[in-house]
Amino acid sequence: MHHLPADVTSFVGRRRQIADTKRLLSETRLVTLTGPGGVGKTRLALHVATAKRRSFHDGACLIELAELRDPALLAYAAAEKLGLHMSARPVIDTIIEHLAPREVLLVLDNCEHLVQDCALFVDALLRGCPKVRILATSRQSLGVNGETTLTVPPLPVPEPDGTPSPDALVQYDSVRLFIDRAKAVLPQFDLHGQDSAVLARLCRDLDGIPLAIELAAVWLRALSLSQIEERLSERYRLLDRGSPAAPTRHRTLRALMDWSHHLCSGPEQQVWARASVFSGAFDLAAVEKVGSGDGVTTEEVPHVIFSLVDKSILIREEDASGVYYRMLETVREYGQERLVAAGEYEATRRRHRDWYAKVVDRFGAEFIGPDQEAWIRRLHREHANLRVALGFCIGRPGEAVIALHMATMIDEYWSIRGVNTEARHWFDLALAASPEPTRQRSSALCLSAWYALLQGDTDAATRQLAEAAELAERLGGVGRHAFVTLMQGMKALFTGELESAASLIGDALSGFRAKYPRGELFALAQLGLTLGLKGDREQGLAYLDECVATAAQVGEVYWRAWALWAISFVEVDHDLGRAEATGMEALEIHGRMGGKLGLAFSIDALAWVHERQGRHIEAATLFGSAAATWREIGGSPDYYVPMGTVHHRYVSETRAALGADRYEAAFRYGYRLPPQEAIDVARGGKAAETTPRPAGEQPPLTPREWQIAELVAEGLPNKDIAARLVISRRTAETHVDHILTKLEFTSRTQVAVWYTAQKDGSPVAD
Repeated sequence: MHHLPADVTSFVGRRRQIADTKRLLSETRLVTLTGPGGVGKTRLALHVATAKRRSFHDGACLIELAELRDPALLAYAAAEKLGLHMSARPVIDTIIEHLAPREVLLVLDNCEHLVQDCALFVDALLRGCPKVRILATSRQSLGVNGETTLTVPPLPVPEPDGTPSPDALVQYDSVRLFIDRAKAVLPQFDLHGQDSAVLARLCRDLDGIPLAIELAAVWLRALSLSQIEERLSERYRLLDRGSPAAPTRHRTLRALMDWSHHLCSGPEQQVWARASVFSGAFDLAAVEKVGSGDGVTTEEVPHVIFSLVDKSILIREEDASGVYYRMLETVREYGQERLVAAGEYEATRRRHRDWYAKVVDRFGAEFIGPDQEAWIRRLHREHANLRVALGFCIGRPGEAVIALHMATMIDEYWSIRGVNTEARHWFDLALAASPEPTRQRSSALCLSAWYALLQGDTDAATRQLAEAAELAERLGGVGRHAFVTLMQGMKALFTGELESAASLIGDALSGFRAKYPRGELFALAQLGLTLGLKGDREQGLAYLDECVATAAQVGEVYWRAWALWAISFVEVDHDLGRAEATGMEALEIHGRMGGKLGLAFSIDALAWVHERQGRHIEAATLFGSAAATWREIGGSPDYYVPMGTVHHRYVSETRAALGADRYEAAFRYGYRLPPQEAIDVARGGKAAETTPRPAGEQPPLTPREWQIAELVAEGLPNKDIAARLVISRRTAETHVDHILTKLEFTSRTQVAVWYTAQKDGSPVAD
């Protein structure tokens, strides 16, 4: 009984899902592969069934249900596939009688539109046929006792950061699938002759959905990669060249989405459409606000969300802070078309904006408190939605003032994440669209000047602070005056005018005292630093200690970290032990919060500490790590004159101690380290060994270990290495352990850096 169709195209990727499906089929009698339309559930099921059919004495059989509309015909369709003749008996009884003694794998494909009837059918088979196992595919689970579900994800896509080489790009299954299908329509297609960045973006834009990738590849007959990418904004018209031999629902992406939409109830269709205004992840509270309205009450939304997750319209995610949802871009765009057609687009976008305006107001009210880290994680997760909300404000007459307010309220978030360029972008747009002399404009001008200062753009900061000062005079208010004065003081500090900086920041502190805790902590940290730089160490440390103590009283950590960093800065030439302790504490806090600006400052300062301690290799390594972070956020020590002066002094001393070659080798090693690895070095972990390997000397690895090291450098975990090399996971783990031992490393990241250095000839040795 081998009723399985032969593959007409190659099967790409899915090693993990293949292994998991085979394992589950050996452990349970019903496995349901779930996932959105076009993700490849059917291909995976057939691939596994073909591989496993010899394990079943009576083979395997595919029962296709996609084209079946009448649920009463389900059993007849199954009986026909099994080659059974009908009689007056109930069809299900005939099927059970036939299968009861047989050892068979049944593939029940596309159950979602008949899910209740499929559940009853499957339950009857499992009860009456003890040797039968069933592999089902559905966009939602069947809900049968004993069912095990396995979600089939989209294919992995290239990361958005960086431009991978062709060799690195083909490690992604989505890219390999595109190349395979491209060669089918354009045999001369060669990745090395293409723009790797365009192909990477194309696979990301297609969400790694195999069907969408295959439909896009067909267009290479007439279009270039760049032209396909340009036209993806009209993806439902572009991706309409499916094979006429494919099931109706798979011939075009439009038909696929129509099929999914048809399977949803009225409320599910409405929430799908309304949720399409979200970008990235969103939580239940957000979709309750945005997704409810005509036809769907707020109380109904959680039940609708459950159904949309079960039907693979929404993807459920979870982290330490709770459960979130997101849509694939293809699904979102379809929902948005439906929203526009229903005439609800503008109203739903406004509800979305209103929700996130309240979120940022809460952030502003609660940031000085014990929940700072949770708030930063939340806004990081919601960053894409914040962009959508800000974009709505900018694009609507009279709404830009709300964008000014929103961008101002999340001041610390912009700084912590180091997205200074983006912050300036939103401020520039909103300020241009809202020229009225409002308090929101005054605050936004100050913050826009702040981000300009962080990027060394003193001229822009000067212009904006001049206008902010004029507005503060017109509008009045102690807090507003203090805010402008603080930014003027920061400009003076960054340009090395320490006397002026101390006076201005001191005046700002007086204005903030007791009424404006965010401003007060900011001013305390900066006044203490300024006084320390001026040579008034005792008074400077007093303000910094006050900042640390005040922050501790309310559970605040962000400004506490900056005050600790400032103490380290002030003490590096005095109390080296305290400089190291406070610098490390600041680094740990910034690392937990993902604060890139704070990481850059803290790693740099700890490099000074290490140099003072005579730990020259560690210092050079940390200078390299700090340089990578500076570059990432568009910053530099040279933008802050007092710090830049100290920075260059310690760099010169470190270089002199090591010699140019060893310094550069350790610097490059540090430059490649991820932040956590740099933190480990600062704690006293192993830094780069910079003694160059003698020419021609080979590293102490066997050929197999070289192969394993290459896969570690690609980022593969042990189980994927095992699958790639067809060895056991335990064997892969043993090889990795041997590599770490031989190279005297403690992390896989060090192996990756070392392998890359060996491959490209960089002077970073083991």
